[in-house]
Amino acid sequence: MIAVKSSSFLNNELIPEKYTCDGKNVNPPLQILNVSKEAKSLILIVDDPDAPKGVWTHWIVFNIRPDVTVIEEDDVPEGGVLGTNTSSRVGYEGPCPKRGETHRYFFKVYALDIIFSLETRGANRKQIEKAMENHVIDKGELMGRYFRK
Repeated sequence: MIAVKSSSFLNNELIPEKYTCDGKNVNPPLQILNVSKEAKSLILIVDDPDAPKGVWTHWIVFNIRPDVTVIEEDDVPEGGVLGTNTSSRVGYEGPCPKRGETHRYFFKVYALDIIFSLETRGANRKQIEKAMENHVIDKGELMGRYFRK
């Protein structure tokens, strides 16, 4: 199983405000460990299953090189192609629940046995998930929470 970690928060702990709509709204640093040698690419999907209208996708990066072990703060990993989030924007969109609510945010990393031919920046989640079908060889996740004051 892939291990996904952050130096900014632990699994099931609060995500610092800096990485949210109340702060700088930049992605937190991530570490990716235990990727299979058979992986040809990685996909990172960050989502919020607690959003009132259903799962909200905050960030998609695909075609990440499988030897990438660190994603720096406010950075796209080497080889990564940005997808479109639920707000129809390309790039990272930090946690932003309604005031007084706590939501969970899952940083999911998938190892694939292919490199997508979806070279186009801005592919949406539906396109990504369709292209992933029958190609996921491993996955891992980190879950952080955010309470908006």
